[in-house]
Amino acid sequence: MGLGFNFAMTKLPRAVRFAVLAFGCAALCVPAFAAPLKVRIKDIVSFEGVRENQLVGYGLVVGLKGTGDTLKDSPYALETMISMLDRLGVNVRDQSTNMKSKNVAAVMVTATLPAFARHGTPLDVRVSAIGTAKDLLGGTLLVTPLMGADGEVYAVAQGPLVTGGFSAEGQSGTSVTKGVPTSARIANGAIVEKEIAFDMNQLTSMRLSLRNPDMTTAKRIAQAINGHAGSQVASAMDPSTVQLNIPSKGEHGVMAFLTNIEQLTVEPDTIAKVVIDEQNGVIVMGHNVRISTVAVSHGNLTIRVTETPQVSQPNPFSNAGTTAVVPRTAIDVNEGGKKMTVVEEGVTLGELVDHLNALGVAPRDMITILRTIKAAGALQAEIEVI
Repeated sequence: MGLGFNFAMTKLPRAVRFAVLAFGCAALCVPAFAAPLKVRIKDIVSFEGVRENQLVGYGLVVGLKGTGDTLKDSPYALETMISMLDRLGVNVRDQSTNMKSKNVAAVMVTATLPAFARHGTPLDVRVSAIGTAKDLLGGTLLVTPLMGADGEVYAVAQGPLVTGGFSAEGQSGTSVTKGVPTSARIANGAIVEKEIAFDMNQLTSMRLSLRNPDMTTAKRIAQAINGHAGSQVASAMDPSTVQLNIPSKGEHGVMAFLTNIEQLTVEPDTIAKVVIDEQNGVIVMGHNVRISTVAVSHGNLTIRVTETPQVSQPNPFSNAGTTAVVPRTAIDVNEGGKKMTVVEEGVTLGELVDHLNALGVAPRDMITILRTIKAAGALQAEIEVI
C-alpha cells in the first residue's frame, strides 16, 4: 500500500505533491477540542416591538350547580346579574333583595394577545372566581369584553368552562378537594376584535434585548450580525441591548433579513454564579465557577442516649421491700466522618463536586461549606440564595 501510494505521488506534479503532503500534515496535527455551546440568536434575545400583550375582563359565569356566589355576600355578582338582565329586557331591580340564586359567579377573565394577532384569531382564556363561589365546574361564561392596559377592547370571550379540579362535601361536613376548582380555562374562548398596529416592513432600525444581560454576549451577537451582513449594521449599546440598523429592503425585505439574523448562532457567556435554594436543599453551579486552594473538613458529632430501665424485686417470701423500676442510662459519643481534603487552585465544577462527594457531604451541608469557602475568599463566584 505504501509503495503504491509513493508511486502514485511520483506521477503527480511537484506543486500538487506539496499540497497533498501539507493537507495530510494539517489533518494529523489538528488537536481535538470540544465544540463550544452555540445557540441561536432568537433563543436569547427579544426583538423590540415583537411581544405579547395582556388582556383582562370582568364577567359572569352561569349554569353552576349550587356552587356559585352567595348573592347577599357578593354584591358585585348581584349587581352584574341585574345589569345583564336589564340589557336583555328583564327588570328585576324591585325584587333584587329576594334573589337567592347560587348558580352564578362573578369572575375575572385573562388572556394573552400574541404579537401580530389579526381579526378573528382565537385566544385561550383563563377564568378565576373572585367571590364566594366554591366550584366553576359546568359553568358557562357570558360575553365578556377583554381590555388592554390602554382601556381599549381587543377581544371578546364566551364559552363553556373546563376546570382542572373538583370539590365534594358531605352532610356531616366532610369534604374533599382536588386541584383548584375555582379556576377554569376556555380553549379558543376569545376572538380578537381589534389589532395592534405594527408595520414591520417599514422599520429602518430595531433593538435586540438580551434575556440574560451580558456584555460579552452582546458583543458576540453584534459581531455575528455584522459578519453575516458584511457591514457594520449592529452595535452593542449596553449589556442588554444591541442596536440593529436594517439595510435597504431591496428584493428580500425586512422580514427576510430578520429571519436570517435570528438563525445565526453565538456562544453565550455567563458569570460565575452559585444559586442556592436553601429551603429545598438544591444547589446549581455554573461551569465558570472556580476555587482557589483551600482545605475543607467536614465532621458530624453524634450523641446517642439509650434508656434501659431494670426492675428490682425483693427476695421470694420476703416480708420487706417493694418492687421498683431502676433507671439505667447509657451515653455514647461518636465523632464520625471527620475528614479533611485539599481543594487545589483553579479546579473545575466537576472536580469541586468530586471533592465534596468524597467527604460524604449532604446537599444542605454543602450549602454551609460553599458559604464558608466564599467567606474565606476562595470561591471565585457569586452566590445567590433564592
